[in-house]
Amino acid sequence: MTSKRSERCEARGDIRVEGNASTIYIGGIDKEWKTKPYARYHDPVAMAVVREFTLKPVTESSPACTRNHSVPAFVFSNGGFSGNLYHDYTDVLVPLFLSTHQFKGQVQFLLSGLKPWWVNKFNLFFRQLTKYDILDIDNDKDVHCFPRIVVGATFHKDMGVDPKRSPGHVSVVDFKRALRRAFGLERVAASRGGATGKGKPRLLIISRKNSRRFLNEREMAQAAAAVGFEVRIAEPDQHTDMSTFAQLVNSADVMIGVHGAGLTNMVFLPRGAVLIQVVPFGGLEWLTTVTFKNPAKDMEVTYMDYNVQLEESSLIDQYPRNHQVLTDPYAVHKQGWDALKTAYLDKQNIKMDMDRFKKTLQEALDKLPPA
Repeated sequence: MTSKRSERCEARGDIRVEGNASTIYIGGIDKEWKTKPYARYHDPVAMAVVREFTLKPVTESSPACTRNHSVPAFVFSNGGFSGNLYHDYTDVLVPLFLSTHQFKGQVQFLLSGLKPWWVNKFNLFFRQLTKYDILDIDNDKDVHCFPRIVVGATFHKDMGVDPKRSPGHVSVVDFKRALRRAFGLERVAASRGGATGKGKPRLLIISRKNSRRFLNEREMAQAAAAVGFEVRIAEPDQHTDMSTFAQLVNSADVMIGVHGAGLTNMVFLPRGAVLIQVVPFGGLEWLTTVTFKNPAKDMEVTYMDYNVQLEESSLIDQYPRNHQVLTDPYAVHKQGWDALKTAYLDKQNIKMDMDRFKKTLQEALDKLPPA
């Protein structure tokens, strides 16, 4: 166990992978092991939809090789919560980088639960880590033989890497650098003078369609323009072209959005950019801290939060003023994740107070590196 979140099995020697049987035969072991190659071991809901692999000793009855490889194999899964951008990065992509960058492209990825659209979305990034096409291991009928195998990734922390423990002492900045290369992002640093250094800084407002929407987005854009920003509004979803959206985020000096997967795009922000996370009403600081506040610093992004007041929340129109949801969020938290999610994440929209918003934007402007 590399953490409470991840299990990693590594072996060298006689290794045979029978993918469609979810079995890996390893010479030299004397008992069976079972493992799921997805970094969310503490979460039974996610792990329930991750395929389990059985590691078995090689015996005379083990299947013979039908394809031989000269490079190591790395087995991982895009089951679990992948498809949600935050989980794509936290549970899969950052651990994948941490676990495989040292192979310098000489590694064969075996992906369980392969979704073609998901692979296409991140394929430019995978090309930074492997020179070989990804194998859909669940549906492969060959017996693949390797000199070495790693099953499951190393996990350090949410959206992050601990350089003291990583091979080659890489950090999350190196991860961002790999993303920049993958998506052709040329802008390295943010500035009060915007991309040219002589213009206006750009504010990117991350829009949402369903829950946690900004109810006065147009007013926000007008206020930001008055403060001195060039403004863009964008709404990423599962079908967003990663390369195009990465370019847009990389062009921003300040990015703002309500807590949610869209803020994961901060991985594309240039160094010194400001991320403003709008924290919905409901005592959610513990959640917003672990997901985006803590990772931002290691990513060389300046972090600010904007804590929504009750008067800015749509909840005030949904419940009587003496209702527990409004008066005692922590009592709702004690009822469990589903109660918290239903009350504060699924049913809340935000109408930003313009005076508070302008003041926050001015602070963000002051935090940007000078042109």
